[in-house]
Amino acid sequence: MKRVLLTGVGGFIGSHCMEYFLDKTDWFIVGLDSFRHKGTCSRVNEAPNYDPKRVKILCHDLSVPIDEALESQICDHDLAGNRKPVDIIINMASDSAVERSVANPVACLRNNYDLAINVLEFARRVKPSIFYQISTDEVYGEAGKTSHKEWDVILPSNPYAASKAAQEAVAIAYWRSYDLPIVITNTMNCIGEMQDKEKFLPKLIWKIATDQTMEIYGEPGKIGSRFYLHAKNMADALIFLSNHAPVRYKDGHKRPDRYNIVGDIELDNLEVAKIIANLMGKELKYNLIPSESARPGYDRRYALDGTKMADMGWTPPIPTMDAFKKIVDWTMSHPYWIV
Repeated sequence: MKRVLLTGVGGFIGSHCMEYFLDKTDWFIVGLDSFRHKGTCSRVNEAPNYDPKRVKILCHDLSVPIDEALESQICDHDLAGNRKPVDIIINMASDSAVERSVANPVACLRNNYDLAINVLEFARRVKPSIFYQISTDEVYGEAGKTSHKEWDVILPSNPYAASKAAQEAVAIAYWRSYDLPIVITNTMNCIGEMQDKEKFLPKLIWKIATDQTMEIYGEPGKIGSRFYLHAKNMADALIFLSNHAPVRYKDGHKRPDRYNIVGDIELDNLEVAKIIANLMGKELKYNLIPSESARPGYDRRYALDGTKMADMGWTPPIPTMDAFKKIVDWTMSHPYWIV
């Protein structure tokens, strides 16, 4: 049984990963969350397969270091000096709201950079077999007409994207300086049940359900587009990658492993809105808003090239269209997540 430290376990993606890991592996999950940002106890508690024999939830704000007492709890350190190894660290915790980062850049930048350093310092002490630094497509900036491949030029457009690029940079430095087994994953537009209403899809469901007009950024012929990925697909990709030993600097490699985790189809924002309205059996009321008025640093298109993972044999187990239906049905039967 592998022991896995999952930071941000109460967050939207973290909670889906916990649930999926419990279902598909025999891993023991140690979940860290401050529960003072966007992580909630409800997401953890509502996991249908939550098993206290396989999950330990610890409350900690990772913007401060992991101290000895917390480290002992993570590793089940006893009075006889026995402690259990941490096999995998998945550093998923981050303040991920782009709008908040634009309004208050310093808070986002400091929080996300500090937590990365603190988790990496913990990793230096416990020496895991894999350290996943969970990152985003946004570090590359706007995609234009092509899709970003692994190790394309990093060109973040907003403070949140810059904070994730900073996390990547320090993780790469620890890979080089301390031979940590770093694996960087870049993922775009995760969706799923229990997502915060500040995100596009749950906001869209709420607006359609309450007969409100949804503002969609773009002009005719120039509407922003994304690839969408159910959060459990991301969890599946991490399980898949855990069967591949990370490359190490000591073995002569020049840079750590990096993988794009990508959904199966690209859709523009208006197409998504129409699909969701159709699934809900409701009329879509919308206004197109010029992209330039969205926010500073708004990128019309994000796109990652998923060829590398596909060539390795990985495909998302939940197709995007199935994910949309699943999310709509679940959200409408659990309205307290969007009211």
